[in-house]
Amino acid sequence: WRHERPVRLTTRGGTMARVAYADSNNPETRPLVERIQRERSGLPNLYKMLLNSPPVAEGWLNYLTAIRQKSSLPPRLRELLILRVAVLNEADYEFEQHLPIALQAGCDERQVEGVKAGDFTALDGAERAAMAYCDEMTRAIRVRDATFAAVRQAYDDKAIVEITATIAAYNMVSRFLEAIQVDHE
Repeated sequence: WRHERPVRLTTRGGTMARVAYADSNNPETRPLVERIQRERSGLPNLYKMLLNSPPVAEGWLNYLTAIRQKSSLPPRLRELLILRVAVLNEADYEFEQHLPIALQAGCDERQVEGVKAGDFTALDGAERAAMAYCDEMTRAIRVRDATFAAVRQAYDDKAIVEITATIAAYNMVSRFLEAIQVDHE
């Protein structure tokens, strides 16, 4: 699933993000760093970058924790949506970070390959409706009435809000990662 990426700055054979990573040992941000480490099982490069602005890092953590850990969406559906956003936005970091989570949530190789290719036949009808919704939200922003009607038929109001917020959140994540070119772990 590799694709051509913009040229990155290189130093000693490695890549370098466009903005320096924050000092995670800064005493002023230590409580936030410790919270990120607890909630994310470490300190991913994304959060090392976000720590350049502690208020943004904290808000980001709160929002994404709500999406990933407090939403009532089935983890498998959530991860399928996140992978699809990553594919549509060519966000390798996002895809690589969420692939193991998706597999752990019950996605199989055929479904992952389908998400990459835009072929949702390995998914159930409700999941296919959510994937079409994801594609339109991400590519066109505005969702056609027919696409929304399929989502409405498959999901209740709470699930629709959580699906929409998940897609929106991971569009935010992928755009941040790709604009600054956050390095892979």
